[in-house]
Amino acid sequence: MSNTVSATIGHSAARRGFEDILGGAAASVLTITYGLSYTLLIFAGPLAPSLSHGLGITFTVSALMALVLALGSSLPFAIGAPDSSGAATTAILAGTIADRLAGAAPAAALLPVVLITFGFASLATGLILGGLGTTQLGRAIRYVPYPVVAGFLGATGALILLGAISVVTGQQLELATLGAFASRQVLYELGAAAVMALVLYLTWHRSRWPFSLPLILIVATLAAHAGFWLAGISPKAAQTLGWTFLPPQHVALAWPWTIDALSHYPWHALPALAGDIIAVIFVTACSTLFNTTGIEVATHSEANIERELTVTGLGNILAASIGGYPGCISVSRTILNFSAGGSGRLSGLTSATIALSMLVLAPSLLGYMPKFVLGGLLLYLGADTLYKWAVQSRRRLSLIEYASLLAIIIIILKWGFIAGIVLGIVIGCTAFAFSAARINPIKYSFDGTEYRSSLDRSREQQEILALHGGEIHGLNLQSYLFFGSANRLYRHVKARLQRRSECRFLVLDFRLVTGMDSSAAYSFSQIKRLARDRHVQIAMAHLTPAIERTLRAGEFITKDVVITPELDHALERCENAIIARHQGHAQDEASLRDWFTAILGSDADASELMRRCERLDVPAGTTIVRAGDEAASMHFILDGRVGIMVPAERGGTTRVRSLGRYTTIGEMGLVAHTPRSATIQAETDSVLYELSIPQFDAITREHPALAQKLLTYFVTIMAERLSFANRTIAVLRR
Repeated sequence: MSNTVSATIGHSAARRGFEDILGGAAASVLTITYGLSYTLLIFAGPLAPSLSHGLGITFTVSALMALVLALGSSLPFAIGAPDSSGAATTAILAGTIADRLAGAAPAAALLPVVLITFGFASLATGLILGGLGTTQLGRAIRYVPYPVVAGFLGATGALILLGAISVVTGQQLELATLGAFASRQVLYELGAAAVMALVLYLTWHRSRWPFSLPLILIVATLAAHAGFWLAGISPKAAQTLGWTFLPPQHVALAWPWTIDALSHYPWHALPALAGDIIAVIFVTACSTLFNTTGIEVATHSEANIERELTVTGLGNILAASIGGYPGCISVSRTILNFSAGGSGRLSGLTSATIALSMLVLAPSLLGYMPKFVLGGLLLYLGADTLYKWAVQSRRRLSLIEYASLLAIIIIILKWGFIAGIVLGIVIGCTAFAFSAARINPIKYSFDGTEYRSSLDRSREQQEILALHGGEIHGLNLQSYLFFGSANRLYRHVKARLQRRSECRFLVLDFRLVTGMDSSAAYSFSQIKRLARDRHVQIAMAHLTPAIERTLRAGEFITKDVVITPELDHALERCENAIIARHQGHAQDEASLRDWFTAILGSDADASELMRRCERLDVPAGTTIVRAGDEAASMHFILDGRVGIMVPAERGGTTRVRSLGRYTTIGEMGLVAHTPRSATIQAETDSVLYELSIPQFDAITREHPALAQKLLTYFVTIMAERLSFANRTIAVLRR
């Protein structure tokens, strides 16, 4: 029984191993094809004589990336190698090096400089990816604005297209070289490459059967040679005519980190290459994240992003040791391996072994490879990438964002990646500010009649809040607050206070606010000035320490601003203040009614007089009327004390009399319409009820009996004051 189980387990393990080898071998077909294409894309123009070194670097990097990911990836079936986007940016970096070196030192050896620069780019890529993975900051790249990422990757697609034309024709597509593209041979070559790209689109692009691409490329190569044979063109003649590549005699590898190479390296040119190096790093990081996500979706697996970044970083550090360019996990190769049955790490080891074998086989294989096959593959890859990022992105972007994407692509193609990086940052920040400014910073607003604290209150207090709850205006804020959104908040508060003059409390709830920029403090200062001018108290809830520091630095938070941990606490404080105030008003009105009833002898007359009067809460020290002003009203003093002030001989004023509760002032001016003879000032906090001349005239017209009673009361008061004055004079004459 145990022997049977062991045999079954051994058979299952052997089967899995065979499937891993088969899947790795299938993926290696893509590694070989892509590797040849990327080598021709990068080592073109001035670097064409170094094609043998390019083949050695490409397949060594492919082997290293496949090996490192096979041993360390969180996806055991992952296949790593150089990626098309990374190869495009690397080709731009190589071209920039060649142009600068040709202008500065035409006789200098180009290959050592290129390999050292590739090493710097791969080392920087490896260290940054490893750092992002180790510190778990790798997902931060997802916060780069989508138009910037799409612009970069769309530009790489356009660069692959231009590189494909160069691979097929041997000419750079520029204004100065347009004449060379008019020849019949060049047009035939471009036409054949375009047909190959169309075949790939109609077959592999639409079916996405994993084995279709290797099969198409093999069939296309065989069909091309069959066509050459039918046309009487030998393999040697095909190379001479330019239909196939002139292969190097062997694959070469050169150790770039020698003392002589480093001493002759143009270090002064390194800062000028920084933009292209940053582009290589950025595109490799994006490719690592996007490719890993694509593999997760296609294989229904879950990857550890931080681990993938760390492992990819290690692979690029190893690539830097040989002067290789960066690589990452590959979507097409990994999915092909998985579809072929590969599920273990043996798949990556198989791919690495086959990539190393290309150090021997690549020259002869390249000699039989038609240019239009590899060129057509590059045309398809470039067009597919450009369409995906520059055309399909239109559906998910606004017009402004899409315009910025196209601008980034054009600027990268015209002035390089450093200009694209700067523009991308500027456009990204501007687009963010514009979009954020359109977000309403107010989630919802309310007043105290519709939203209250959780405190249970008596029926009397509930009636007060139902009647006067509009004195509370609450705002539930949201999103990130900066100058634009905070200014929008200020305009809302200003309009609200203008419409609702009864507002006495402004409650700001920061529970949904994610952060605040220091520029927002100015708008909050405007809100505070507006509230102070209208005697509105500000209460704030759910303040984070960072937001509180920002507001304190802007001098918004002072002693008169209430800060509570929760909105419920802030509402409770405001409600308590309203109840205390209006309960006092109710008691005052009851006292006023009793007083007026005693004066007039009728409850109905008392109610009518109360309706005609306006309540005034006067703080101590407030001047109520000034001497010499036109009389416009009289006042009933319900509570507090006021002083009658006259000018003194030596300047200033002298109090000649004080008036307390249940007394009146200004009745002479109300009746006789004479100017004020004295200044009246509140000596303590006082409650007055003002009867204006227009209201008294209305009483005279509409309620003559009430007007007569008031006049009788005024005469009685004046008689009492006259009697008091006579007694005072008599005392002084003694």
